Amino acid sequence: MNKILIITHTADNESVTSVMQHIKALGGESIRFDVDRYPVGAQLTTQYSAGRWQLWLEDEHGSHSLDDISAVWYRRSYNIGKGLEKVLDKEFLSSSIGEVRRTLFGMLEGLPCFQLERYSVYRRLDSKEEQLRIAADCGLEIPATCITNSPEKLKAFMEATGKPIVAKMQSAFAIYREGREHVVFTSEINDSHLEQLQQLAYCPMTFQEKLPKALELRVTVVGRELFTFSIDSQQLPEAQTDWRKEGAALVEDWKPYTLPENISSGILKIMDLFGLNYGAIDLILTPEGKYYFLELNAAGEFFWLDKLCGYSISRHLAAVLLGQAERRE
Repeated sequence: MNKILIITHTADNESVTSVMQHIKALGGESIRFDVDRYPVGAQLTTQYSAGRWQLWLEDEHGSHSLDDISAVWYRRSYNIGKGLEKVLDKEFLSSSIGEVRRTLFGMLEGLPCFQLERYSVYRRLDSKEEQLRIAADCGLEIPATCITNSPEKLKAFMEATGKPIVAKMQSAFAIYREGREHVVFTSEINDSHLEQLQQLAYCPMTFQEKLPKALELRVTVVGRELFTFSIDSQQLPEAQTDWRKEGAALVEDWKPYTLPENISSGILKIMDLFGLNYGAIDLILTPEGKYYFLELNAAGEFFWLDKLCGYSISRHLAAVLLGQAERRE
């Protein structure tokens, strides 16, 4: 029986449960490792002796042997080391969390099995700039883009583009005021932003031409299968620049969509070049019928789209993990 290790956390959504149920239905076994319980509520051991590697995970569910794992699904790794702040002195906390992270990621990187995806692959995908370069090389259109912390270069880019400009961060970015988290969404540059332009020198940002939108598309790629849905984000004013601002209000409005063959082919080429078996890709379709690549998230959410297609995404993800569907090795 194939055994799948799932890297996640206790607050993850129902997508993990759905994939685990499909793994079981397809004849496999899954082990859920909630990394926010490590190391306070879980123990991880790697041992080499007598010419043999052995690995164990011990948690509230018992002891699990990991040296016969056939595949890893690296879903999420949020809040590693949670609870250490309650049992360690502050002077030791940062170094201890660093060691915990290195131990976990080192163990995963060394596992000689199929992984969706390896930690090192995720880190490479942090580069949105490389994503854009590869997308263009694969024949997809990308927006005019400037990544900079130079106010002068941004001014020149805006003048040369001659169109409205949006600003975005390359990572999940939030500002904390009075104990509350304020997520930074993609926003259009306005006069008030221009008045604060000199502050750009202290934090680089990504700037792109603002594309007119007929539809926004989310393409979930699993193995070599594409699950594409569209949303008319222009129906709600707050969603027009970034649909995520009204994600809950739009959740039932996504519709299945068929991509042109050349766009599907370009997306699969990107996946091939990165060696990925999962990716959530955002595209814009303009009123003129042009498709633009925005970004690829190798751990992008899919649970709300999964419900709209009878859980086909989680079912195919389980099949890829079990080696029962075509995948990139």
